[in-house]
Amino acid sequence: MPTLIQLLQMSVMRFCCCAVTLWMFMCIPWVADPTLALADSPSQGLRESERFWGQLITEAEELGLPTRFLSRIKPDFIKVEFEDLRTFAAEYHPDHHRMVLNRTLSFNAAGGVLRPLSQLHNRELATLYHELFHAYLDFITGPPAAPAIDPESRRLLLFARQQQACRYQQVMITPVRQRKSLTETRFLTESESWEALNETWAVFVDWATWTRLELRERAPYPGGGGNHQNEWLARLKAVDQEGALVGFYEPEDPEERALTHKRYLAPSHRITQLEVAVLLEVIFEESPPMAQRSAAAMGGLGTSDGAPTSCTRD
Repeated sequence: MPTLIQLLQMSVMRFCCCAVTLWMFMCIPWVADPTLALADSPSQGLRESERFWGQLITEAEELGLPTRFLSRIKPDFIKVEFEDLRTFAAEYHPDHHRMVLNRTLSFNAAGGVLRPLSQLHNRELATLYHELFHAYLDFITGPPAAPAIDPESRRLLLFARQQQACRYQQVMITPVRQRKSLTETRFLTESESWEALNETWAVFVDWATWTRLELRERAPYPGGGGNHQNEWLARLKAVDQEGALVGFYEPEDPEERALTHKRYLAPSHRITQLEVAVLLEVIFEESPPMAQRSAAAMGGLGTSDGAPTSCTRD
């Protein structure tokens, strides 16, 4: 049987061991990895954003995608997150400047780092550019960008506001999306008209990104890029005549919102020639002659049904 002194010694030793273990548990992670103390600091978040945008712009340039408008966005303006998205490859939430990417776009689907753009499908890249365009419009619209906005961004923003006022406040919609010939007139609120423009333009950015990638992957034609340009013009004319380049808005009225979360614009309110020309110049960095040539290739469906094809620019 242990003596009283031995029992006291054993108790003291147990207490010391517990104290040392507790100290190691609390302190060793900070000693082993000093960066953990900065994981949630603003500087750490900025470095992560800068790495993301740096990777995005570099790899997009390698794929021949436009990057000038992306370089206008400050790295700390958008918070990038990964989630399990069921429907889309990406989403943008302007209320909190959040870019949410599907985990499938991350390396090993771990939700940490964006996969190289060269490993993404053309459809994924097009959707990504769709949401990046939303982010760009959000940035140039907000107060942080106003003092230092560049001339091209200012041009696009002024043009957007003009189009919103003269073209997207009274629109034609398709109440039943499957019946495009059935249309109704809607007078939109300020936020509804801005969203209708925003989505219409983003649909074009999406389509143009996908089409350019698809054409670039095709076997070279005899004679070089001229034939690719001709096919681009033919595809743009076809999609315009289909009336497919249309946007939508989410109705603010609670009663209408109970019926549907989205109202799609009618083919008569698809994107116009003037809008396409400006987007090709500002976003896709096309020369004015090529942008005008593309606009001229578009058809004239819907020009006599009460929907204006463009607004007069000052």
